[in-house]
Amino acid sequence: MKNRVLFFAGLVVCTACTILAPVGAARNEQPGYRRLIELESTRAFSDELAALLASGDVRQAGRAALALGRTEDVRAAGPLHNATAAQDVSLRALAMYGYGLLAAKTAIATETLRRGLADRAGVVRVAAVDAAWRAQAAGRSPGASALSAELLAAAAGDRDPIVRARAATALSGWKDATEHARISGALQQAFARERSRMVRWHEAWTLRRAFATDVAAALLRTGLTDRDELVRIQFADLLARRKVQGEAPLLEPLLHDPSWRVREQAAESVRVLAGGARTEHLAAIPESIATPSPAPENAEAPLPRPAGLGPPRKPVAADALVDLPLRPTTSAAMDGPLPGPHPRVRIGTTKGPIVVRLYPEWAPLTVANFLGLVDRGYYDNLRWFRVVPDFVAQTGDPHDNGEGDAGYTIPAEENPLEQRSGVISMGLNYTEGANPGPIRDSAGTQFYITISPQLHLDRDFTVFGEVESGFATLGRLAESDRMTRVEQLSDR
Repeated sequence: MKNRVLFFAGLVVCTACTILAPVGAARNEQPGYRRLIELESTRAFSDELAALLASGDVRQAGRAALALGRTEDVRAAGPLHNATAAQDVSLRALAMYGYGLLAAKTAIATETLRRGLADRAGVVRVAAVDAAWRAQAAGRSPGASALSAELLAAAAGDRDPIVRARAATALSGWKDATEHARISGALQQAFARERSRMVRWHEAWTLRRAFATDVAAALLRTGLTDRDELVRIQFADLLARRKVQGEAPLLEPLLHDPSWRVREQAAESVRVLAGGARTEHLAAIPESIATPSPAPENAEAPLPRPAGLGPPRKPVAADALVDLPLRPTTSAAMDGPLPGPHPRVRIGTTKGPIVVRLYPEWAPLTVANFLGLVDRGYYDNLRWFRVVPDFVAQTGDPHDNGEGDAGYTIPAEENPLEQRSGVISMGLNYTEGANPGPIRDSAGTQFYITISPQLHLDRDFTVFGEVESGFATLGRLAESDRMTRVEQLSDR
């Protein structure tokens, strides 16, 4: 099936959004970035990319590290491995992240990842956690499975909460490991001690995703009554995954939870425990479901649409916004936008507006593609053809059935931004067969917005922005709804 997010799972405040530059800030193109994007999109190693990685300009070198990783070319392993020891922290982080991307096609050095996990800078440790997760998932790197000890230590005791959260997520990759019981037990202990709400919902996500049947009854009750709605969501779904009939009454209070997302997931879990199937397509909202209040109307004046653009076309490097230097120096900067003005789009729907802020520094061609389609009016009046409770709302198909696009595809732009609640990402085509998987570089025009965290999608799907306002609109959408008018707003 075309452009589907097949994996089932089911708003955090962006930690970097407060440092965005004011509307109207001047744009200054970063030297060499267009060429880097062009080289990256060829999906092949080149001497030019290697030379840029070794240049003295850390802005170009860091962007080159990401470009080399995205090629997934084995010849990039040596230069990236060397750059993981760079003095500049942002270059080390991006080189470590790029090195991890190579794990999909070749073995990467476990000792390099171990060194990254012990790096003094949180931003590098975040990148190393991601690389370890990718290496374990790909199964090509001897010794990767042994990194579970370092990840457990990070999840339980790293001084940086973002690193603790990411390490907890990565441990989901050890679901079938021989040390399954040890990992599960340690994660449950970490959850019981953890005080950060953000870390707790990541730990709860992994317990639900990988270790649901191991969770102790006492911890189960603790999670279902947690003060954070994201934790309650994870434990509500965890019950459905355990499929223990005697636990169904534990969901009753959550059917009346103050959070619409918790109520939604609790209802799904009750259905599963009663022998029913999960809702894969929400054709209409049942009368028994209380939806969130309508979002306030966004009255900002849109930017005028350019004239004479012609039909949709595949974006090229010349279309990209390349004004923001890619220099993440903190763990938070690897988890959100970099400082500076960002393009914004208002997605009008039949149930209210959704405003998204886009992140071209992490996904330049994806953002260029999206803005080009918005400016052409491509998305106006298209149906939300796939709405899955507590998962995603997906649209962008001119045929309104999930099988269409504009006749071209764009390259994937993997990045370290999580598939947390309210992110906007591109849909992908899937392979056929008993174990379908996403096809890299197959995105076109279809996109989805996550209703709750879908961290299992982090490795394959391109995040290119995040909901700024109107998140509750997602809880009011059904597959009978449409986008109305989609238009650009002033940068912020």
